Amino acid sequence: MAPTSPPFANDTGPHRNAGDLSNDYRARRALEEEERAQRRRIDLEEQRSDLNPPKVRIRAWEKVHGLRLPADSTHPILEVIAGDTRLTLAEVREEQQARAAESTVRR
Repeated sequence: MAPTSPPFANDTGPHRNAGDLSNDYRARRALEEEERAQRRRIDLEEQRSDLNPPKVRIRAWEKVHGLRLPADSTHPILEVIAGDTRLTLAEVREEQQARAAESTVRR
């Protein structure tokens, strides 16, 4: 029977130590965090942009906060949504009404 060598015994490629792996991990995590921050900045700009109609701004707000526009027209969060999206409270309520009308048509 032929003698066997340990796995990778003939591997002559560059070897990485634990410090290199840690640095790669940290660099990758930093890049991922920067990408997340950039996406958040873009989402925030989208929710505030005067170029976007109220529907798009409110959807952007929902995406940023992971929340849905409540159906209750007296819900206190509506004032926050209006402020964050640079819309009037009336515009936010109009979007609520449009969604309610859309959902009744679908049924």
